[in-house]
Amino acid sequence: MTAMTACSPSAPDQAGGARDSGDTLTIATTTDVVNFNPLIGNSRTDNWITSLMYPRLLSISADGQKSPLLAKDYGFTNPTTAFWNLRDDMKWSDGKPVTADDVAFTINSILRDKPAGNTTYGQLVNVDSASAPSPTRVELKLKRPDSTVVTEVGFWMNVVPKHVFEPSGNVAKFANDKDWVSAGPYKLTAVAKGQSYTLERVTPYPFAPNNTPIVSKIVYRVYPDINTEILALKNNEVDLIANALPPAQVKNLQGTPGIKVQEIPGLGYAHMTYNMKHPALADLKVRQALAHAVNYEAIRSVVLQGQAVTTGSSPIPPVLKEFADPSSKEYEFDVEKSKQLLTEAGYGPSKPLTLTMIYSLQDAVTSQWANLVKDDAAKAGITINLQGMDRNTYLAKTDAGEYDIYAGNFAIMDDPTTNMALTYLPGGAINYTLVDDPALNSLITQAQGTTDKAAQKQFVQQAAAMVRDNVYDNVMYMQNLYIAHSDKWSGFVVKPSELLSVVDPQSLANAKKS
Repeated sequence: MTAMTACSPSAPDQAGGARDSGDTLTIATTTDVVNFNPLIGNSRTDNWITSLMYPRLLSISADGQKSPLLAKDYGFTNPTTAFWNLRDDMKWSDGKPVTADDVAFTINSILRDKPAGNTTYGQLVNVDSASAPSPTRVELKLKRPDSTVVTEVGFWMNVVPKHVFEPSGNVAKFANDKDWVSAGPYKLTAVAKGQSYTLERVTPYPFAPNNTPIVSKIVYRVYPDINTEILALKNNEVDLIANALPPAQVKNLQGTPGIKVQEIPGLGYAHMTYNMKHPALADLKVRQALAHAVNYEAIRSVVLQGQAVTTGSSPIPPVLKEFADPSSKEYEFDVEKSKQLLTEAGYGPSKPLTLTMIYSLQDAVTSQWANLVKDDAAKAGITINLQGMDRNTYLAKTDAGEYDIYAGNFAIMDDPTTNMALTYLPGGAINYTLVDDPALNSLITQAQGTTDKAAQKQFVQQAAAMVRDNVYDNVMYMQNLYIAHSDKWSGFVVKPSELLSVVDPQSLANAKKS
């Protein structure tokens, strides 16, 4: 038997004006909640708010290492049986204990109902079922060996209360939009759509001092864009901006009295994917032409202000040193090479190539580099029509595959094997290229099945090279992130990525005002 264990550590006033925060931490965001059900949520604001109520089995540290949270230890009893042993001191806010039945129910419901946009569903591809042989033990029966499932499902999945979700019959259709029950540090108590989301403190919460979150109330306020958020922070209307700062604003805010800028480790990457269901984009030469038509260094220096590094066009961020291949080379910006590849693919003045690229207007960095991509592609004879849209529409179009080119970023790519399974296997939850390459599929599934780290690294690096060479993903950079908050607040616990940042439940439960 193998086991792993460790120590776990009101409406916005758009006109401005100060407010007395009292025992309230007010956080700015640019999007509303789309789904209050964490099993179908897919936006950052959804995650920020629902994660304050629905715990995860595992946590993650700033350097990407996993550690116990609801689970106190975990591992495998044999190659096809995984387990988590749970702590016994967590309760739902209605007084019922959090038990293995809740965890098993959550997993089995995801497998049965296949909720749209649920990342965990893709991580459960090798899981047959979950069971609760005792109130504190969860066991997974695997269809085949999968060395990643216990840590990835443990980290990514929010556990929901069985007694609340089971009566719905189908968790994929359960709105969960009232009468919330929480086992996190806070519980949602009031919603003003387009304006604010109010959460009240829950006790006991074992990851806060004396089992009690320090701040009694969290309020998320919705603002139209990052510039309005920054103005609200300067005017003392909010205490913290949840989303990462545009690189151009970092130095400015670092010199602003009353504001602290906090660096957040990056564990993801920015990329463009090309929809291979599009006749032109199914051609490798066209995808390579597009890859050669991007000035990656200019994007990193001009748009990112030097706050990003290359991944060598690999889907493995360099911070994951155990798996990253330093020999992977970034696609060279070469307009003439791009033109040559397009000609070989049959495109030119008499048969021009026109494509549409979607991106989120709330993503200030992507909005900027999308225009650079468009301008440089035009030099190679490729017309890219930009379609910026609000984030929720963008996510809906992404889910539906309604795009030629998708431009965006992943917040956390914490495990290369799992990430590639989700991104490049058929039916993967984030397979935006819609790729189905048998050779690539084989490498990824072999990486999943082995517990031999050396063999897994070899499979992963071979798969990453295939992704790069076939432009199944055009990975552009890994960004170093920065967030801003009032210097009157301290005690935040830094976690990697914009998704967690300092708005992770453990962090907010320990925040305090000086």
